[in-house]
Amino acid sequence: MPHLSTHVLDTANGRPAGGVEIDLHRLLPQGKRLLVRRAATNADGRTDEPLMADDAYEPGDYELTFHVGAYFRAAGVGVGEPPFLDAVPVRVHLAEGGGAYHVPLLVSPWGYTTYRGS
Repeated sequence: MPHLSTHVLDTANGRPAGGVEIDLHRLLPQGKRLLVRRAATNADGRTDEPLMADDAYEPGDYELTFHVGAYFRAAGVGVGEPPFLDAVPVRVHLAEGGGAYHVPLLVSPWGYTTYRGS
């Protein structure tokens, strides 16, 4: 079944990043955005369910915004004010016909990486 899922790993502390808020927007023509879902990661750094799955899956362009500044502040990590990384946007294209899309974020207060996982 088609779906979009994610997880967040705190590479500065070597653990899953629980409590990271995530916004999923569909990118529409003329620069418009439609909020599809808001979620937060659990203690394992994952959302409790996919961000989009099965009948809710629609192909198109999307942006996941990971609110990592608030996460690091809550964890007591000195990130500066304003933080170097506050909201990390990741844009992806979900193809027609579905598929399993997993978009992990590996993040520290100073850098991040992402990839298409399985």
